[in-house]
Amino acid sequence: MLIGVPREIKVHEYRVGLVPAGVEELVRSSHQVIIETHAGDGSGFSDEDYIQVGAKIVPSASEVYGQAEMIIKVKEPLKTEIQLLRAGQVVFTYFHFAADRQLTEGVRDSKCVAVAYETITDRLGRLPLLTPMSEVAGKMSIQEGAKYLEKPMMGRGILLGGVPGVAPAEVLILGGGVVGTAAAKVAAGLGAHVVIMDVSLDRLRYLDDVMPDNVDTVYSSAYNIRRYLQTADLVVGAVLLPGAKAPALVKREYLRLMKHGAVIVDVAVDQGGCCETTRPTTHSEPTYIVDDVVHYAVANMPGAVGRTSTIALTNATLPYALKLANLGWKKAAQADPGIAEGINMHDGKVTNRPVAETFGMSYQPLAF
Repeated sequence: MLIGVPREIKVHEYRVGLVPAGVEELVRSSHQVIIETHAGDGSGFSDEDYIQVGAKIVPSASEVYGQAEMIIKVKEPLKTEIQLLRAGQVVFTYFHFAADRQLTEGVRDSKCVAVAYETITDRLGRLPLLTPMSEVAGKMSIQEGAKYLEKPMMGRGILLGGVPGVAPAEVLILGGGVVGTAAAKVAAGLGAHVVIMDVSLDRLRYLDDVMPDNVDTVYSSAYNIRRYLQTADLVVGAVLLPGAKAPALVKREYLRLMKHGAVIVDVAVDQGGCCETTRPTTHSEPTYIVDDVVHYAVANMPGAVGRTSTIALTNATLPYALKLANLGWKKAAQADPGIAEGINMHDGKVTNRPVAETFGMSYQPLAF
């Protein structure tokens, strides 16, 4: 199979779909790989690094999309990229369709095979291709939240961990999955007092066992969210419904309960955000203020640490890329139900129920 890796064009996106080690494995399996020139620069991989492991460098995205049978990338295709997609072409990337009707309609109409990292599952029902970037985003949420709590950043002027004689910050984390767990570990490690909420009592019991003493677990309800928002200095939105739009747990009117200069970092922004006032931002303009609350809603947080993120992502995606390339998407999906879960669209059909329901589109179960 001829596999193509384009350069990412989303603002301040420094990741790349494959590291050279991943290219080498695909070439060893008798596949051809073409890389758009400078695609790896943001992650510290040169064109020469790719050439040395058997890739061919091409000068433009149009050549990558025009030649490749399968595209491997990181972020959802933007408008200019959607126009390059073609029927039957496999596109293996993060899509997060439920947050963007225009993207959903454009990819559907291209009739490509949309294989979404974020809905592939493993035998235990986990999301193995979302996990590494969720870990990065969870850790970064505290790193960024701590920065925007500083007064020059329009925050409250709070040091996350406090100092002797001064209480630490109060951190509220909505969601106890991979993002929330990673965020809690970092916040607790810096000395903050952390409350982590979830609707799963089993998950809360697990977190209560593994987290340090400065982390408390609380059942997630509208009442409890309102209660703890009143004391929170930093709120992390870490809610995920696979393939579907995130629930708006923090209503607009709840912001009036919060302290002036408190910070919300909504990691769920890729799926629409779990705060009603969330709108996507970029690394160049990461924040905005609503009702004196600082909102950070960068839709590609891991892109800022491109090298770490790219290596972690390829470690997770490569086994699936090899299956898709070796078997073709149909046989790969038949052999691995987890890959079948990742196929959100093909031939103009929406085969992911949450995506179809989000936009009132016709849902068609995957059939071969």
